Amino acid sequence: MSEIAEIIDSLENRIEKLFIKIERLEQDSIGLKTELENAMAVIQKKSDEIVTLKSECESLKMANSLLGGEENKRDTKLKINSLIREIDYCIAQLSD
Repeated sequence: MSEIAEIIDSLENRIEKLFIKIERLEQDSIGLKTELENAMAVIQKKSDEIVTLKSECESLKMANSLLGGEENKRDTKLKINSLIREIDYCIAQLSD
């Protein structure tokens, strides 16, 4: 009979250890989920910052080309022609 009691005690100890391990793993999981959410927030913030910086870069390129930089003369002429076509289109729409 004592062997059965020892086996039961052993099983109880193992089950208790398993419950402790499960609780620890659940806490780790919660911590990792929080860390993941924080990382995703940082990634979103950086993505938004990249979009803003790209927009600023394009604006600066346009401003630089309008100032008459040698390497951007072709881009400047194309942009001016595009703007003139848009203005002509708007005038045509208004005159109808």
